[in-house]
Amino acid sequence: MSSTTAVPDQAAIQAAYRHCESIVRQQAKNFAYGITLLPGAKRRALSAVYAYARRIDDIGDGSMPAADKIAALGAARESVALLAAGGGAAAEAIAGDQVLLALWHAARVFPIPVTAFRELIEGCEADVRGVRYSDIEELEHYCRCVAGSIGRLSLGVFGSSDPRTAEPLADALGIALQLTNILRDVSEDLGNGRVYLPAADLARFGCTLTPPGQAGAGERGLVAGPVAELLRFEADRARARYDTGLRLLALLDRRSAACTGAMAGIYRQLLEHIAADPQLALSKRLSLPAREKAMIAGAALAGIVRPARGGKTRAAAPGTPESPGSPGLPESPGSPAAQARQDGPPPAGTVRDHP
Repeated sequence: MSSTTAVPDQAAIQAAYRHCESIVRQQAKNFAYGITLLPGAKRRALSAVYAYARRIDDIGDGSMPAADKIAALGAARESVALLAAGGGAAAEAIAGDQVLLALWHAARVFPIPVTAFRELIEGCEADVRGVRYSDIEELEHYCRCVAGSIGRLSLGVFGSSDPRTAEPLADALGIALQLTNILRDVSEDLGNGRVYLPAADLARFGCTLTPPGQAGAGERGLVAGPVAELLRFEADRARARYDTGLRLLALLDRRSAACTGAMAGIYRQLLEHIAADPQLALSKRLSLPAREKAMIAGAALAGIVRPARGGKTRAAAPGTPESPGSPGLPESPGSPAAQARQDGPPPAGTVRDHP
C-alpha cells in the first residue's frame, strides 16, 4: 500500500487470521488435517487462502438463482483484481472484510499469486452454467481451474527449491484431488443437475447419467450402464495424476511436504475406497473416519509411505491399455498435532518469513 494508505493495525490483522482459522476448523473436513502440520505463519496464511476459496465455492454451490451467483462471482473477481493491484485499490477491497484482510496480509509476506483465484471463479461459473465435458482434456481444464489454482496458491505459501518444476506438479496434484471429488460425488452432483464425467467415457462404457427433470430420471436422476467399471477406469486416471503430483513433496520443506502429503494421502485413500466398491460410492457419499485421517496425517509428518491398497481394483476401458499402477499410501503412526508441536520451524527456504 502507498504511504498515504492506512495500514491495518496488528490487532485487526491477527483477528482476521483467527477468523480464517475458525473457518478452516468448522468447514475444512480434509484440509484441516494437513494445515495443522504447518508452522504458525504458514498455517495462518494458508487458512486465509482456504477461507477465500471457500467463499467462492459457497457462491457456486449455494441456493441463489443462477444470475445472482454469476453476479456474486463477478464481484469476487473484482475483489481479486483490487487485491492484486495493491495500494488504495487493495484498501478498498479489504475494508470491513476479515477474510480479504488476512489474504492481503499473507500476500504481502508470501509470494501468493492471488490472481489464481480468477481460475477458481471461472470454474465455479462453469458449475453455475451447467457446463458438461466432452472428453478428459476438457474435464482436466476444469479441474485445473478449481483445484490446480489452489495448488499454485498453496505453493506460494509453501515455497519450493525449484518453483518452475513445482508449479506443474502442483497442478497435477490438484487435478488428482478434484478427480477424486468428482468420483466421490457422482450421485450427489447428478441430483443437482451436474454431470462431470466426460461424454466420451460415458459412451465408451455404455453408461448414461440423466439429471432430474428428464424423462424417467426421477427426483435424483438416473444412473444406467456399467458405471462401476467406468469409475474404476477414472480412478486409474486419478492415480496416474497422483503419481506425477506427489513428486512435488521432494521440492518442499519438511513441514510443507507433510501438509501436502496429509491432504493428498487422505484423498488418495478415499480414491481407493471408491475404486474398491464403486456401487457403495454411488449409493452414498464416502468419507474416511477421523481416526484414519489423523493416522494418515501423522504418517505424512513422519514421511512414511507404503504400497496402495487398491492396486487390483483398476479397470481399463474397452480397447485401451491399463494406466500405470497407483502410488503408495501413508502408514499410520502417531498424532499429527503432537508431532507438529514438537517439531521446530521449517528449514530456511525460498519464501519470505511470515506474520
